[in-house]
Amino acid sequence: MSRPVISVRRVSEDDERAFTELWMTSRVEAGVSPEVAARAASEGRIATALHRDDVRAYVASADGQPVGFAVAATSPFSSLTDAPCVTIDQLYVVPDSRKHGVARQLMSAVTLYADSRGCEQIGCNVPAQHRDANRFFARLGFSSQIVRRVTSVAALRRRLGQDEPRHHSIEALLHRRRSLRARATATAASDSRLAG
Repeated sequence: MSRPVISVRRVSEDDERAFTELWMTSRVEAGVSPEVAARAASEGRIATALHRDDVRAYVASADGQPVGFAVAATSPFSSLTDAPCVTIDQLYVVPDSRKHGVARQLMSAVTLYADSRGCEQIGCNVPAQHRDANRFFARLGFSSQIVRRVTSVAALRRRLGQDEPRHHSIEALLHRRRSLRARATATAASDSRLAG
């Protein structure tokens, strides 16, 4: 059985529909419901992202059929440096086309993009639980440099003790007001004694 002919090109307006379908497939495979993925696509998020100057998307085809995509963005490596870095935000290949060189072809396109932007580093966002993806990037020389941890604002607020029930925060406010009044009264009494 011969290997399919793989081609990679930057996503153009003609490719947006195929790209969107692949993106929705990747989201569903990641556990998002088809309805949520379709809603995100219909809200124009993809089109908006594809037209940003700092975002580059590529679609891979095997024998003329779209089988994968890569989305990369250029930004400083950190907020405290000016050195630009290309970050691979998403890399996806449909299951039937994996292990046929599609992802490597997409990575070649991203590498050329990084060179054209003057970037010396390429980073990637890989979910910790995706062992195959982590192995793929490790084989290409990507090392684990940071661990990005994520939580919701509400969960962090609870952990920090800032998510007190409303009645507790009202009690705290009343307590502060009483304390300020008591201090003001004590200061006024002291001032009147000094004046007299």
